[in-house]
Amino acid sequence: MGIIERIKEIEAEMARTQKNKATEYHLGQLKAKIAKLRTQLLEPPKGSSAGGDGFEVTKFGHGRVALIGFPSVGKSTLLTMLTGTHSEAASYEFTTLTCIPGIIHYNDTKIQLLDLPGIIEGASEGKGRGRQVIAVAKSSDLVLMVLDASKDAHKVLLSTDGHAVMMFMVAISYVIFLFLTCCFPCFYQFFPYAYLILLWKLQSEGHRQILTRELESVGLRLNKRPPQIYFKKKKTGGISFNSTLPLTHVDEKLCYQILHEYKIHNAEVLFREDATVDDLIDVIEGNRKYIKCVYVYNKIDVIGIDDVDKLARRPNSVVISCNLKLNLDRLLSKMWEEMGLVRVYTKPQGQQPDFSDPVVLSADRGGCTVEDFCNHIHRNLIKDVKYVLVWGTSARHYPQHCGLGHVLQDEDVVQIVKKKVQVIFRFRSIGFVNFYGQIELGWVLVRAKVDKKLKNKNPDFQEKEEGGRGRFKSHSTAPARISDRQKKAPLKT
Repeated sequence: MGIIERIKEIEAEMARTQKNKATEYHLGQLKAKIAKLRTQLLEPPKGSSAGGDGFEVTKFGHGRVALIGFPSVGKSTLLTMLTGTHSEAASYEFTTLTCIPGIIHYNDTKIQLLDLPGIIEGASEGKGRGRQVIAVAKSSDLVLMVLDASKDAHKVLLSTDGHAVMMFMVAISYVIFLFLTCCFPCFYQFFPYAYLILLWKLQSEGHRQILTRELESVGLRLNKRPPQIYFKKKKTGGISFNSTLPLTHVDEKLCYQILHEYKIHNAEVLFREDATVDDLIDVIEGNRKYIKCVYVYNKIDVIGIDDVDKLARRPNSVVISCNLKLNLDRLLSKMWEEMGLVRVYTKPQGQQPDFSDPVVLSADRGGCTVEDFCNHIHRNLIKDVKYVLVWGTSARHYPQHCGLGHVLQDEDVVQIVKKKVQVIFRFRSIGFVNFYGQIELGWVLVRAKVDKKLKNKNPDFQEKEEGGRGRFKSHSTAPARISDRQKKAPLKT
């Protein structure tokens, strides 16, 4: 039995199991087994070569955004309109077969936008090269989930594998509409419109749920933050379970069973929030990627204004129309807001700030402190920084003397003041003492001038050889051979 069949078998067992207090431990073990199998499913097969045809492209710019969605929802058209890069768009599905990059120039920054091929249900299992597409999304800073609000629901429901619940809801709604038509004949003329509205709502919500489920199956967590759980493996000592607040979803017994499922018998676990079983499994796995996601509803020009208003009021959602170029500015501002890019301008001492080329920082790419700013310019600059002067919204007054831990905000101006100990190091490098460096250097220059004048006046003047004194004397003036010694004159008697 393969990994996919085992996952489906465990999912069927979880669907059959009732959820109550007595079965929560069994369900927790089943969730841990599924997480282990999905991790094995993402690993490359043993003995295979590392090379392969993927969609990965070189990172460029200050951020990366990936377009993910079903086929024929307008991803290629959106890339062409935002970046100017041509991406082929046609009336048939799967027009884009590889990753097409483009660059968005917005607020003096460069954002890389990736147009990925459309994915279908089962992409996490490898259908339609879904693994390669989702792997590129993992390396992005933001995911734009493009949804089609006008596509026919029948085609979507029939082209996907499963969705018995949605089909059941459609069937029940159809029976209800037939009953109302029989009881009230005047309702017959409104039947097609009401039925299509219901199908449209089911379809748009189904697209979002399918894509979210496929991304979560491979370890992507959309619009979530890492759980506040401390986990560390140990060599001995058993399992230590603690919490800083009352827990309602996980207890000590359930935690032990999940850890034993991973064959972990010595570890330290500390809950700092009321987390769930899924959060604990994510922390144990350690390969989850928490990424922000914006839901983009395209083709709103073919639906009513009331439906557009409802879609626009959903959290993390933006409504656009590539055909009529509607609300694209709002999409760019939403992308900028979610990515959290911070522009910092530099100011040389005694000069005006340089507003042409900002230093772009991000919380997801290193941080936004003064230390991160210095490391972004040069890794050795932080050793020479004495303090910095900051102008902008992060400063309490202009200018403010800040240290390395100060958090910068968008459009701040920073001036770096260096330490003045570099002159001392220069004297040390040529062998002089740091405090008397200037005096000794001046004495050597004066002495050289005096010796030069004596040479010019007296040709027989011989420069004394430099050396130490006493027992520190480096050499002697005596002749090297005994025969070269000058005999002293005999004493007069």
